[in-house]
Amino acid sequence: MIQVYNRKTNNYEIEKVAGGNYIKWSYDSPVGKGLTELLVKKKLFSKLYGAYCDTSLSKKKISNFIKDFDIDMNISSSAIEDFNNFNDFFVRSLKEDARPIETNNNLLISPGDGRLFAYENISVDKLVQVKGIHYSLSELIADDDIAKEYEGGVCLVLRLCPTDYHRFHFVDNGTPMQSNFINGNYYSVNPVALERIPKLYCQNKREWSLFKSDNFGDIIHIEIGATCVGTIIQTYTPGNRVIKGEEKGYFKFGGSTTILLFKKDTIKIDEDIINQTKLGFECKVLMGETIGKKI
Repeated sequence: MIQVYNRKTNNYEIEKVAGGNYIKWSYDSPVGKGLTELLVKKKLFSKLYGAYCDTSLSKKKISNFIKDFDIDMNISSSAIEDFNNFNDFFVRSLKEDARPIETNNNLLISPGDGRLFAYENISVDKLVQVKGIHYSLSELIADDDIAKEYEGGVCLVLRLCPTDYHRFHFVDNGTPMQSNFINGNYYSVNPVALERIPKLYCQNKREWSLFKSDNFGDIIHIEIGATCVGTIIQTYTPGNRVIKGEEKGYFKFGGSTTILLFKKDTIKIDEDIINQTKLGFECKVLMGETIGKKI
């Protein structure tokens, strides 16, 4: 059971997990763990399932998925019948007014929908995966020099579930740099897997880039793939200026994670998010929602 904190109601909610029993079996049972290491974490498994989700045969999954997980289709920019396959539905865009963007340049917004952990005054050699399991920023981005610049800064970890809107966005006006691709495995990013696979983020396929923001300094954007997330699509053009809330890219099917890092003394994250992180609970957030402010 995964509990997340709802900032609007000030209550904890039980997360509906797509394939929850399968994930638990895959990372808890001896047979499941063996199969995960042998097949599920491999690129071929995710590639094959992703290929299926690109076919018209997968279209029949859409209606049941919407029903089972209470997906609000009133905010989708496309109707159910407009989707050619499950991946079309999964990477759906939203209506313009579905995610209002906080325009105040001093306020930081969430880059996407998901469940958020926030860590202040970080040690870049000991970033938190879960309690008792750590990893280093150098390992994550494979760049020691850039990693050192974020000592004492802020790390945001936004976990996207399969039920979430799966496009991610820029948190400020500025200029994005080129994306750097790092090959890797395809472990699930569900908390069950995070508690059992050391340095999971550093093992999975990922992309990272620098974003030279106008108001929050140089931000590291990291997108991490996961089981059945065969593709991370970057829709921005490196070197071209973007505006706050503009789309950066999207994930194809599966749970996935976006990590943002800020340098020391640039931002202050909202207290409720920091407090819930200390208690071990993620905060449920929506793209464009205010999550902090400029120092």
